[in-house]
Amino acid sequence: MKRLAIISALFIGIFAFAQGIKFEDGNFASVLAKAKKENKLIFIDAYASWCGPCKLMVKNIFPLKNVGDYYNSHFINAKIDMEKGEGVELAKKYNVKVFPTYLFIDPNGETVHRTIGYVEEKDFIQFAKDAEDPNKKLTALKQKFENGEKDPEFLKNIAGLTLYNDTEFAGKVLTRYFQQKTALDQEDVQILLSGTQSTESPLYKIFQEKKAEIIKFYPADKYEKFEKNIKVNTVAQKAYNADTKTWNDNYFMTGTQTFLSKEEAEKVLKRMKANRALKNKDIPVYEKLILELYQDYSTASSGELNSLAWNFFENVNNKASLEKAITWAQESVKKDQSFANTDTLANLYNKVGDKKNAKIWAEKSIELAKTSGEDSADTEKLLKSL
Repeated sequence: MKRLAIISALFIGIFAFAQGIKFEDGNFASVLAKAKKENKLIFIDAYASWCGPCKLMVKNIFPLKNVGDYYNSHFINAKIDMEKGEGVELAKKYNVKVFPTYLFIDPNGETVHRTIGYVEEKDFIQFAKDAEDPNKKLTALKQKFENGEKDPEFLKNIAGLTLYNDTEFAGKVLTRYFQQKTALDQEDVQILLSGTQSTESPLYKIFQEKKAEIIKFYPADKYEKFEKNIKVNTVAQKAYNADTKTWNDNYFMTGTQTFLSKEEAEKVLKRMKANRALKNKDIPVYEKLILELYQDYSTASSGELNSLAWNFFENVNNKASLEKAITWAQESVKKDQSFANTDTLANLYNKVGDKKNAKIWAEKSIELAKTSGEDSADTEKLLKSL
C-alpha cells in the first residue's frame, strides 16, 4: 500500500506540474535557437538556490494551469540559476542583482521587459502580457520617459521595473517624480527609501530635503539609521571588488569612521563580509564570521536568529557550530514561537542526530502550522523520517 501511495503521489505531482510552466532542459544557446525558430520571446526565471521567494514561486505559481497555459503558448521558458554555470555570466549580462528576477528576452538576446519578486497569479500573467505589448515593453517605457512623460503613475511603474537593475536610470525617473510632489504619502516615502542607495544618487538630496515629511511616518532616530545605512552602502560599493571577490578593509574603515565608531565600523564590515561570503558560497568564512558576530545574541530578534540558524542548517556541517545554531533557534522560539522557527529547531536537532528532540519540535511545528494556515508538508516529511 505504501508503494502504491508513493507511485500515486508521483503521478499526481507529474500531472500537476504538467499543467504549469514547461521549462526547457537545454542551455541558453539552445533556448535562443528555439525562440528564433518559433519566433517567440523567451521567459527566464533567474533564480538562486537559497532564495525563499524563488522556491515559493516554484511551489505556488509556476504549477498553476492558467499560468502554464499562457506562458507555454507565448514563450520559450527557461529556469537558470544565476550563481552556477552559464548563469553567472548571464547575471552579469542582464544585470540580475535580486532574486527572483523575471526576464523577457527577444530571440536576439535583448531584454524587452523584466520584473522581480514573488508575484501572484493574476499579476504574473499580466507581466507576460505587458512583455508582448509594444506600448508596455520596458524599451518603449524608457523611450516614453526620455520623451518627457511626467505622469506620476507612469513614473512609479517604470521606477519599480528598473530600481534594482538600472539604478542610474531609476534615479532619474524618481528625481522627476519627486520634483513634482508637493507632499509625500507613505508609499512615496517607502519608494524614496528604497531608491536612495548611495549619497551620490540624486535621490539622496531629496532624502535630505524631505526629512521633515519622512519623519511624519518614521521616528527621527529611524531616519538617522536610514541615512547611516545609505552612507555605509556608498562606502561598501567602492570597498568591495566583485570581480576579485575581495574587500579593501582600509578604505571601508577610513570611509565609515566619519559617521561610525571604530567598533561599529568593524562589526558592520564583518557582517557585510559574512553576507557576501554566503552569497559566494564561501561557507567556512561565513561560518567563522557569524560565530564571531553572535557570541552574544541577546539583542538579536527572533526572526534574525531563526534566519541564522536556518542558514547554518542548510550550509554548515561542523557539529559544534550546529550546536551553536540550535541555541540561536531555541532563543528564537523563546522570543516568539512560530511554525518557522520550531521547524528550524526540529531540522537542526535531526541534523546533529537528536531524533527525540527533532520529533518533539516537528510535532510542535506542524501543530502551529495548522493553527496559522502554513504549509507543513516538508515538516511532515521530516517527522515521518524520524
